Amino acid sequence: MRRLWTAGLLAGLCAATACSSSPAPPHEAGSPVPSARGTAASGSVPEASRTARAVPVPPPPAPKVTVTRTRTADGSLVTLATFSGPVRYVLHNGSEDPGAAAGHVRAGPAITGGDRRHLLAAFNGGFKLSAGAGGYEQERHVISPLLRGLASLVIDRSGRATIGVWGHGVPAPGEAVYSVRQNLTPLVLHGKPTAAAADWGLWGATLGGGEYVARSALGQDARGDLIYAASMSATPADLAVALARHGARIAMELDINPEWVQLDVARRPGGSLRAAVPGQDRPAGQYLAGWARDFIAVEAAAAAARA
Repeated sequence: MRRLWTAGLLAGLCAATACSSSPAPPHEAGSPVPSARGTAASGSVPEASRTARAVPVPPPPAPKVTVTRTRTADGSLVTLATFSGPVRYVLHNGSEDPGAAAGHVRAGPAITGGDRRHLLAAFNGGFKLSAGAGGYEQERHVISPLLRGLASLVIDRSGRATIGVWGHGVPAPGEAVYSVRQNLTPLVLHGKPTAAAADWGLWGATLGGGEYVARSALGQDARGDLIYAASMSATPADLAVALARHGARIAMELDINPEWVQLDVARRPGGSLRAAVPGQDRPAGQYLAGWARDFIAVEAAAAAARA
């Protein structure tokens, strides 16, 4: 009798609960899980998808110049300027050198117009062409023949710059060379100062015949960024060591002696320029007013300038 009563009670419970509704189907792996506001079929977006869409896209890198200074073992103060982000380089003709020999070129002795609005920095070029320290090509006009084995700043049509040894890696096969500035042999090669860097007599006639004079150089690191180095009193080895320690894989000497060494920089493209090498002779606006010697302008690339 007790068994019959228990069976009847269980049957009644079944009728009042489980037997009154169908069981929920099992959740399949990979299928959307219904949220409190609805199911996938009703148009709701899974929480993970909403979170992924909310992740902000990082802004593109900004063109900039980073200036630092270092003391060498002999006490020389060397200024280093690294140009990074989307920048382009423009070789400018000096009013006297190369002067009229350059023919009709767009980038003349002064930075004006749109170039001024995009300008981030400007620095001196190499020796006078009469010194025979290397060739010169600007905007596909060859003013002085380019020589194999010499350190060369090579700029393509887009403004991208590479430093290399002419005929040994530069120009790259098929490269659309636009401008080239050569000046002596490399000062740094494969990340180390060259043996020649230790012999200051190989690096141009100095004012008064002294070893410690104003000097400048240009290197390139593994990322492809150019690094300008200068001092108003240094040896070639000072610049080579400073550039190598700063990451330059290759470097070339630029002009020397106090009248010619000059670096002007702005905090933002088109901003006010300031003289960046302590003790440099020329004012920060010299390249805007016009200059007698060739020089290189660093500009924000077109896309970055519009941002």
